[in-house]
Amino acid sequence: MSDAEGVRTEATHDDGGRAAAADLAVARAGRPDARAGLKRAAIGAVVPLALLALWQWTTAAGLFSAVQLPAPGAVVAAGAELVARGELWSHVGISTQRVLLGFVIGGALGLALGSLVGLSAWADRLLSPTIGALRAVPSLAWVPLLILWLKIGENSKLTLIAIGAFFPVFTTVYLALRHVDRKLVEAGRAFGLAGVRLLTTIQLPAIVPAIFSGLRLALAQAWLFLVAAELIASSMGLGFLLTDSQNNGRTDRLLLAIVLLAVIGKITDALLGVAERWAVRRWA
Repeated sequence: MSDAEGVRTEATHDDGGRAAAADLAVARAGRPDARAGLKRAAIGAVVPLALLALWQWTTAAGLFSAVQLPAPGAVVAAGAELVARGELWSHVGISTQRVLLGFVIGGALGLALGSLVGLSAWADRLLSPTIGALRAVPSLAWVPLLILWLKIGENSKLTLIAIGAFFPVFTTVYLALRHVDRKLVEAGRAFGLAGVRLLTTIQLPAIVPAIFSGLRLALAQAWLFLVAAELIASSMGLGFLLTDSQNNGRTDRLLLAIVLLAVIGKITDALLGVAERWAVRRWA
């Protein structure tokens, strides 16, 4: 091998080594820091633990009666009693199922209609005033009408939850699409994209963060509307557990239902946050 060939070979090896080192550095930089995640979780737990300690102190000091504010131990005991009777997980399961189904239906309709109104000036002028008026209707106002139309089965409950999930997704998608960079759209059209292909290839990926903001608001709304939905002659679910506990003076079970709604709502929001981070890396 000539000296020139040896120099080229050595240079190639050096370049490859530097490239590999650079790739490794990028991978390490992109890898989540476990310690930072633990630190963030520890900081986030400060307020709940402080509230739990304050709750325990107020009940031990006798500032409230056991009917007004049961001790944390009494709430845990009420939960253990429902678990032993095989009821608690049934309440949790049916409520979670209702929320997720209603969220999927309402979110899909909000995404579709928000895309239509956000991209079409004609649809905007035709539909925006009506949708804006319906958005102002309180959740409980829909209950009598849904009972009249859909009776007291699962369809009326799912419809009410879907209504709650629809409006946040519709609003965020509609507004975000109206502010997509026109240069991106023109570039897509220059490559022959139009209609649905332009929407799915250029416009929706451009608003991925806004879509997930709307979805997370919609998920929170779905949990809020769940309680109103389970007022419709329910015999199972966390909303039913709330109202039944109130009627029977079981404040311990009432607080248990509130805590479970908060915890499960946070878990579902965290899972949606994981999907959001993946989608932003993939498309945004």
